[in-house]
Amino acid sequence: MSPRPAQGPLDPVPGSRWNTAMIDLALVLLGYLAGSVSTGVLVARLLGLGDPRHDGSGNPGATNVLRLGGRPAALATLLGDALKGVVPVLIAHALGLPGITVAAVGGAAFLGHLYPVFFGFQGGKGIATGIGIFIAAAWPAGLAVVLTWLVVAGLARVSSLAALVSFALAPAYFLVISSAPALAGMAAGMALLTAWRHRSNIRRIASGTEPRIGRR
Repeated sequence: MSPRPAQGPLDPVPGSRWNTAMIDLALVLLGYLAGSVSTGVLVARLLGLGDPRHDGSGNPGATNVLRLGGRPAALATLLGDALKGVVPVLIAHALGLPGITVAAVGGAAFLGHLYPVFFGFQGGKGIATGIGIFIAAAWPAGLAVVLTWLVVAGLARVSSLAALVSFALAPAYFLVISSAPALAGMAAGMALLTAWRHRSNIRRIASGTEPRIGRR
């Protein structure tokens, strides 16, 4: 019986696929937990502004926090919401994980913002977190999303319409600009969730009653 050949440097390490799967799962969980940190609720509590999930529009995003506490509170909410999308995706990139894993981590962070486990699954609409995810996942496509938001918002003066249009175009940007099919799939799922979370805004846009930027 001939002796078993020694393992070469390119041979798969026993258990390596299991270890990789565990790392992927841990990062997806990290993404969801990071997204579940509701920045708007925390900022409002810190400044004694009440609960943005129950006051104002009932949305714990930067726009409602702006109504309740002014620009500094809104800016803190905006940055916090964006960072909780950026950080998990950048970690996945730094570990050299494939696009499908990066997409899963980004999607989990987005879901965490919409349905946060720490805050009774009552989250925001995900625009700042989504843009943070897009930029961290592939910045050229993410920049195109931001520019689209700015153009639509500047022309129509309706923030929700700008969000809906820019997120609807995001999958095409990831395919054409960044050649990233997995990230395009992530963006498509996020666009559908965004449309669902903005269904009341869509009805107001259709009826012409959606508030314009700069007006109460």
